[in-house]
Amino acid sequence: MKKTLSFALAVIMLFTLTACGSSEKSYERSEYTLFDTVTVIKGYADSQESFMDETGGIIAELTRLHRLFDVYNEYDGIVNLCTVNARAGEWVEVDAEIIEFLKWGRKVALLTAGEVDITLGAVLKIWHEARENEVLPDESALKEAKKHTGFDKLEIDEENRRVRLNDSAASIDAGALAKGWAVERAARVAPSGTLINVGGNIRAVGAKPDGGAWKLGIQNPDGGVLTAVAVTDGSVVTSGDYQRYFEVGGVRYCHIIDPDTLYPAAKWRGVSVACASSALADALSTALFLMDRESGEALARECGAEALWIDADGAVYKTDGFEKME
Repeated sequence: MKKTLSFALAVIMLFTLTACGSSEKSYERSEYTLFDTVTVIKGYADSQESFMDETGGIIAELTRLHRLFDVYNEYDGIVNLCTVNARAGEWVEVDAEIIEFLKWGRKVALLTAGEVDITLGAVLKIWHEARENEVLPDESALKEAKKHTGFDKLEIDEENRRVRLNDSAASIDAGALAKGWAVERAARVAPSGTLINVGGNIRAVGAKPDGGAWKLGIQNPDGGVLTAVAVTDGSVVTSGDYQRYFEVGGVRYCHIIDPDTLYPAAKWRGVSVACASSALADALSTALFLMDRESGEALARECGAEALWIDADGAVYKTDGFEKME
């Protein structure tokens, strides 16, 4: 079995959208081409036309960033991460936001002691092909690819707004960070009282019009809703092994690769993180998915985030702050 496009959203909007004491009605729009997943935007407006106009900037921003951080496709008139990878070994003049994003990637790698590493592209490329063909990759190929990873392979020249992969076999993979970064950027252009969900990366932009919190359900890996949390202005992001995976010999291999073992992580079924920033929540949900609970809880606490873990037996663990959000 293989899952590519992530149609199941790991965080579920449980609420019924109503605007008490307001003439505004609830509306929703969906997109299916951004970041290889489903994007759902919910909010309030006087009419469907008004809602589409008010949320058009969100879609435009997500589309811009999807193209900028795409590592599989290039686009006319855009120098993106795919271009940087294709021209490995050369200096490439890039958009200032690519430099900002790459610097964020380096910061996340330091913060997570290398658990989340955007320079792991050479290894992740092998696993991408393995998922497409539903076969396990050659272990020696993974070890060889590992030699072409690390931030010493990435050079950033801010003054001249250019970057270079100084190893022709190295590549960037933005998968662990791009959605969270994009959602947080899109939140800047979203009207208050909007909920953005890009494949389980949820960002509440302000409270509902009546001042109430948004009620978000955390998905049970085996189906249904495990629990729900209340959010007024912040983000909840989930990483899990039940969204994108393939099976070989009855064993499930998820899309989150452990940089130490070079194999898919298997410590947890799902990890949810709640904090103010979607960019940080996205990074932490991946990091905590790769860490033991003690280390993950320490990192969450350091970053001012709350977390929930689901293990292979379905047992649930939460930080105290996460429990208070329920």
